Amino acid sequence: MARCDRCGEEEGMPYQCRLCGGTFCSEHRLPENHDCSGLDSWNDPSGVFDSGFDDSVSDSSAKSSVLGLDTGPGGVLAYFRGNATYILLGVMWVMFLVQRVLAPAFGIEPGTQAWVNLFTLNTTHPLYVWTWITSVFAHGDLMHIVFNSIVLYFFGPVVERRIGSKKLVALFLAAGALAGLAQVGATLLQHPEVYGRQMLFVDGGEMYRLTNATAVLGASGAIAALMGVLTVLNPNLRIMLYFVIPMPLWVATLLFAGYSVLMSSVGGIGAGGVAQLAHLAGLVLGLLYGVKLKRDGERAPQELRFGGGGGGMGGMGGRRRR
Repeated sequence: MARCDRCGEEEGMPYQCRLCGGTFCSEHRLPENHDCSGLDSWNDPSGVFDSGFDDSVSDSSAKSSVLGLDTGPGGVLAYFRGNATYILLGVMWVMFLVQRVLAPAFGIEPGTQAWVNLFTLNTTHPLYVWTWITSVFAHGDLMHIVFNSIVLYFFGPVVERRIGSKKLVALFLAAGALAGLAQVGATLLQHPEVYGRQMLFVDGGEMYRLTNATAVLGASGAIAALMGVLTVLNPNLRIMLYFVIPMPLWVATLLFAGYSVLMSSVGGIGAGGVAQLAHLAGLVLGLLYGVKLKRDGERAPQELRFGGGGGGMGGMGGRRRR
């Protein structure tokens, strides 16, 4: 028999804490249940003392939130607790329907200046702050959004498990907006004459595009940031490129960056109607954030599982998709 250091109860099968060396009963065996002094200097990297039980489920006062919405147990949106990736995917598709169905129903046709000012970050009005966000969720065509959705579906949950839902959403929005601003800002530096100029006009029924003007839309810059984070945390994470070619993540990232650099050097930062600079900017932001997380001791999963995280990236010639 032994006496619990916490409550003094006699214990026939005592537990000894590996952190502080104390003896405890079953009720107080976990470090958090006996105010273990070792918790201040050790973060349990192997999960030895993790009970595996979500304390927030047993505590009715505990609240979780995503985008400011209550997602705690028993809440209407409890399903989305830890599933911010799927919220972002849903917003992308809702935005696509608004672009293609709702906006035209109100006379805002794709390609018009009004449509551009609602859904793209552009050189005409780069300081329309709402476009910094709407442009991240808007997409140019069906293949563009499908491709980005696939990549986000695989990479997003992996990053979310490591950094949490709030940080994932913040990273996605910040990287997406900054990537678009980098593309538009670089265009304005090269061609300052297009600032404030209308991108499109109609003459005799024909639509002409203002040379060098740029409009950016798409989530690829934000997704590139997620790719960068994972590359730093686990460069050897194995993925299936195009669902066929196995390779470590660092190779896929290097190929992605190399392709964007090559296209930019040959055809400019918007080569092929794709916002190449936005891709690179998003990737760099992700790499930098990944370095910060690694310094803070973050770990990444060792494999990419279906439904939880690998993929690729996804214009107006003027309109650049990212």
